[in-house]
Amino acid sequence: MLLTLHPSNPQPRNIKTIVECLQDGGIIIYPTDTIYGLGCSIFKPKAIERICRIKGVDPSRAQLSFICYDLSDLSRYTKSISTPMYRLLKSHLPGPYTFILPASKEVPRILKSRKDTIGLRVPDNLIARSIVRELGHPILSASLPGDMVEEYTDPELIEANFKNLVDIVADGGIGGMIPSTVLDCTGAEPVVVRMGLGPWAEN
Repeated sequence: MLLTLHPSNPQPRNIKTIVECLQDGGIIIYPTDTIYGLGCSIFKPKAIERICRIKGVDPSRAQLSFICYDLSDLSRYTKSISTPMYRLLKSHLPGPYTFILPASKEVPRILKSRKDTIGLRVPDNLIARSIVRELGHPILSASLPGDMVEEYTDPELIEANFKNLVDIVADGGIGGMIPSTVLDCTGAEPVVVRMGLGPWAEN
């Protein structure tokens, strides 16, 4: 199903339809402030496994992250972070960044990496954040499989390619082609794991 949503004023009825799909263990493709992503509820293990099958990866090895509404989820899903780290996150989010942080016990086991970390995102995208706010907890974020970057910007082409694999494609307009910048924040200083859309100058 292709559901059209207004980028700056997402229709509440369509957001509700997407949230009900997620609550039922469904999988969606949705827009972010970078590229379109695969998503499901972080509390639906079978949906997480479906996403990993689509991507052809082992859940424990997959690069999966949480899409959060704001920084209030930090205290629940990450271990205590320093004041300087919190300031860093606050100054860059919402934005095109994924921060890898130590995972708390609240993170479902299937989603923790072998290093006991989790990636957290707060995208500057009203559709993604509206879904999370209505759902009441983060959604899983994973990139679409393969390298068809140009086709993955057009929701209609995405729906044509994935209609048999996902339940809903949320059409928020043409998406981007550059993923988020990924920063490992588990050490003394952030380390760039992947340079993406978000600018970053290492000291």
